Amino acid sequence: MRNCNLVIVGGGSAGMAAGCKAYELGERDILILEKNNYLGGILNQCIHNGFGIHEFKSELTGPEFMTRFSDKVKQYNIEYKLNSTVINISEDKIITYSNEQEGIVDIQAKAIIFTTGCYERNAGAIQIPGDRPSGILTAGQAQLYLNNYGYLVGKKVFILGSGDIGLIMARRMTLEGAKVIGVAEINPYSAGLNRNIQQCLLDLNIPLYLSHTVKQIIGKSHVEKIVLAKVDEKFNFIPGTEIEFECDTLLLSIGLIPYTALLSKTGMTFSKTKGANINQAMETDIPGIFSAGNALHVHDVVDYVVAEAKEAAVGAIKYLNGQLNNSNNKIDIIPSFGINYVIPQKLYIDEVDDIVTFKFRVNKPYKDINILFIFNGEIIKKIYKTAIIPSEMEMINISKSLFKNNNGQLVIKIEEKK
Repeated sequence: MRNCNLVIVGGGSAGMAAGCKAYELGERDILILEKNNYLGGILNQCIHNGFGIHEFKSELTGPEFMTRFSDKVKQYNIEYKLNSTVINISEDKIITYSNEQEGIVDIQAKAIIFTTGCYERNAGAIQIPGDRPSGILTAGQAQLYLNNYGYLVGKKVFILGSGDIGLIMARRMTLEGAKVIGVAEINPYSAGLNRNIQQCLLDLNIPLYLSHTVKQIIGKSHVEKIVLAKVDEKFNFIPGTEIEFECDTLLLSIGLIPYTALLSKTGMTFSKTKGANINQAMETDIPGIFSAGNALHVHDVVDYVVAEAKEAAVGAIKYLNGQLNNSNNKIDIIPSFGINYVIPQKLYIDEVDDIVTFKFRVNKPYKDINILFIFNGEIIKKIYKTAIIPSEMEMINISKSLFKNNNGQLVIKIEEKK
């Protein structure tokens, strides 16, 4: 069995960024495993610009962003294997993968960084009533077919869900000559970034139906119509609100879920995001296994994915060098009122240099609120926000000096102004 100091599972933006950072910190025994026949992951099909503003101080397309990292991987001579599917990861960090050249291979890693990204929820996940014709795809599938292979999947399109990929595809399909009839969102607010609502819907006069969802799909061999209806605050259909639309394609942009099935046999715990619970070093419950990027929680900006992957690489190198002690003293991070989730979920404050960054999303839009950080019953930080929305991840830095003890509970919550 081969031994390797650091194995990175997934060769997308997070995996490449983690590998490059580990190399820059002095590690040379690195292996990246990627299931596709190319590095970069989803970035290869994201031909719109807006990537790299933080990382490269330039506005790049997805392929341009990806190429900068893949070039660096090659420049550093970091080993990577394409068309290599990871089959299993064990608690003692044995990775089993397979490819056509080597067959099934076991490799003993000293440390692992898990960066497999996320997957789209599909029609089966929401069980829309009606027929089961062709013409129902996820927005990411439609993006792949159009941007990579040149196939326009439909000419009269309706989009269910206002996630960013769906919004971007509304614009992309329109620019390619398709008619996007509308976008429906089951919540009373959009799931996408405000800039995408403006640029992809409002600028193109594409209607957005909030508090609406598809009630029925009609079609024999192919989608012919969809029936849209309004829902109440409990997501029950409101009788008499049905609207019928003729269309040949229904695209689904109904959420992304971290891909963590490979970690399920390790015994680690998972958070509300479906990603692993981690500490301040991006380390999971299993010492030496780290996670970052969309495999941990879904990001809205790829630059943040890269920054997080670099944090995981720093943690992994500390672990390999015996510098990540994680003493028995631990601070548990608890999301409370208004907070959907928070990362990290646990904190060993002795391991922190100066600043801890907390990342979280709220459970609905709020205006005129305070974000409270309450450590062992005492408010150690209060931040005022005029507005905050679920589609944008919040990142707030807390000074290590504010934690007077090295164990206890930190509660993060929303305080609405009266």
